Amino acid sequence: MDTIVLLKQVDVRVAKNGKQFLAIVFEDSSGEISGKYWDASNEDVNLYQAGEIVEVNGRRETYQNNPQIRIYSLRPVMKEEGYEVSQFVRQAPVSSDSLLDKMSYYQNEIAHPVWSKLVNYLVDKYHKRFFEYPAAKTNHHAFAGGLAFHTVSMLDLAHHMLDIYEGINKELLYSGIILHDLAKTIELSGPISTDYTLEGNLIGHIALIDEEVVKAAQTLEIDEETESFLLLRHLVLSHHGLKEYGSPVRPQILEAEVLHRIDEFDASMNMMTESLKQISPGEFTGRIFALENRKLYKPYYRK
Repeated sequence: MDTIVLLKQVDVRVAKNGKQFLAIVFEDSSGEISGKYWDASNEDVNLYQAGEIVEVNGRRETYQNNPQIRIYSLRPVMKEEGYEVSQFVRQAPVSSDSLLDKMSYYQNEIAHPVWSKLVNYLVDKYHKRFFEYPAAKTNHHAFAGGLAFHTVSMLDLAHHMLDIYEGINKELLYSGIILHDLAKTIELSGPISTDYTLEGNLIGHIALIDEEVVKAAQTLEIDEETESFLLLRHLVLSHHGLKEYGSPVRPQILEAEVLHRIDEFDASMNMMTESLKQISPGEFTGRIFALENRKLYKPYYRK
């Protein structure tokens, strides 16, 4: 097959025979698939960079239960051929206008003077990036608009949980959910050929969002010693749940535990759903590292 695609990720590696090859992730609006370009020359390494549009000739096959392309040839696509990078970037499954409306609704549900000011200030500060960026480089919600889509999905889940469990402070939970991954707009480079920034590699989004919350409080002249301010900081700092997963502290209040569980659940559901799309009923996926290296089976009722 001959297909026009975007090079989402390109890594130069060395095979057992000592020759270099390119480990490539191809992307178009339907999703992504990997492939290896063997015996790559130095010219190939310079020519095929992440973010470039190419025509790939190859065959779709399966390796260790994972779909991939056996690459026969690659060629760069010239600008005069009329293709734009945006045509190949996968988008969130709902419109940005819909996500914006949902976010506005949940922001308006936060009346607490401290939390409302901080949330509105930081969402306004990173508004454009928030609705364009993915939620991760790989794994969950790794598509344009994925950050906002993930956040709104979590808010919807939290909204329903409030009817089931007593004692949850709605405004604190909504505030923590909206802010918990906001620093992905600093940690990641953007929706096209997403990579980690220098800040992302050296600091990470958890420390970065805590810093942003503190700086916002200073700008807005919010007392940093009040319980309400410390509780919000606790939610964003503990949202990965365990110290070995990057949280400086473990959840110690009800809302922090709920945020962590919702975050984990929504990410897992997205990873499972996306992996199952790649296989046919009756098949297993390859092992998914981010899901404890599990394989998933696709029952025949899932068409």
